[in-house]
Amino acid sequence: MNNIIVIDTSVLINALIGPTGPARELIKSCLLGYYKPLISNTLFMEYEDVTNRSHILDLCPLEPNELRELLNAYYSICEWVHIYYLWRPNLSDEGDNFLIELAVAGNAYCVVTNNIRDIQSSELIFPGLHVMTPEQLLRRQ
Repeated sequence: MNNIIVIDTSVLINALIGPTGPARELIKSCLLGYYKPLISNTLFMEYEDVTNRSHILDLCPLEPNELRELLNAYYSICEWVHIYYLWRPNLSDEGDNFLIELAVAGNAYCVVTNNIRDIQSSELIFPGLHVMTPEQLLRRQ
């Protein structure tokens, strides 16, 4: 199985604010080298924006310097992908199209998200690209 994945922002946030659970296990698995997460400039900017929102910081058990250290460790194991071709899969949430584009550009096995229904509603289907929740992906290990 290809271990290259794209992790939606909702999954990263769940990992940061939840004391346990599949999202946290997935990020831990990435840090241990079981999965290779992809990242692009757009996803990086979204991660940074959302993780710096005051209500997220209030929910996160980490101190700001610990959160920065964890995010930097995560970024260091991500493979940065430049997207040169926009596929525009026309998802119901236009803001999620870049996740599919990143997955296709980086030859990912799957997009890991908590919003499966939104991502699976794509007008463009890419054979071999899966959409899973963290729990579904971890069960496949």
